[in-house]
Amino acid sequence: MALLEVRELTVLYPVAVGLSAFFSHRFLVAVDRVSFSLPERGTLALVGESGCGKSSTGLAVLGLLEHVRGEVLFRGKDVLKMKGRELREFRRRAQIVFQDPYESLNPKMKVKAIVGEPLAIHRYRAGPDRVGEALELAGLSPPEYFLEKYPHELSGGERQRVAIAAALILKPELLVLDEPVSNLDVSIKAGIMNLFRDLQDELGLSYLFITHDLADAFFLSDEVAVMYLGITVEKGKTEVVLSCPLHPYTEALLSVAPGSRKEKLILAGDVPDPLNPPPGCRFHPRCPRAQTECAAEPPPEIEVGPSHWTRCLLLAQGKRHDET
Repeated sequence: MALLEVRELTVLYPVAVGLSAFFSHRFLVAVDRVSFSLPERGTLALVGESGCGKSSTGLAVLGLLEHVRGEVLFRGKDVLKMKGRELREFRRRAQIVFQDPYESLNPKMKVKAIVGEPLAIHRYRAGPDRVGEALELAGLSPPEYFLEKYPHELSGGERQRVAIAAALILKPELLVLDEPVSNLDVSIKAGIMNLFRDLQDELGLSYLFITHDLADAFFLSDEVAVMYLGITVEKGKTEVVLSCPLHPYTEALLSVAPGSRKEKLILAGDVPDPLNPPPGCRFHPRCPRAQTECAAEPPPEIEVGPSHWTRCLLLAQGKRHDET
């Protein structure tokens, strides 16, 4: 059984019509019927441009959003139906690390209070050494040096390690990593990425890794799901998808990745309005290989190889890209 299984996940955001969103009957579909699974000790990367629905997916998985449909099964139990003690226990076992530690950490609290706060929230009686142990796990040693400091007294990398320590202190099984290194310098970023790997080996953690950086996805993840305008357009084993992409959007992302030797594939136009997504394939207005039929019907998700799925009408019809 997978640790986490997401089935037909849909996330809706109410949009203001007239004076207030309170009276709105219109919804923006931020995530549209997304499905994936995450095994124990595994890492799945959600990849795509800003606004594609990656972060909304992560928050929905943790049960932190309203207007969510579908199923989010954690060890076989649906998170979206959990209440009371069961939901509290799930939130102990699943934690999140946000993108910007300076925004996610309370500037008026010392490190010892920030890291220890989850224990108080979940009413855990733990010895004073528990905070120090979490700081050491996150690579802040000796912990005594950091306990009395405020976030503004720390570097960006140290602040992110404090956030990681706070996520680890309840001994979770799942971490949602929401762009956890995108605000860090390259050298500091490498240390944090290596830390995630070490923690997974040592603690048996599973990661839902949200990133726009394909190099980071390649380094940390076992599987990858590429998202565009709320849907997954390609997913599978990371090495397979990133070494042999079949969807034009994945190809375009890889072609402009830093250090890529591929010919740059520059997409025409802008991402469509998510309130009014295009008919048929959502990518067809920007796709360099789009055919007339691409605007007529949504493409099915097809398996194109072992552990490799994509959503392209031309591939479903058996046409190779070089034939279009």
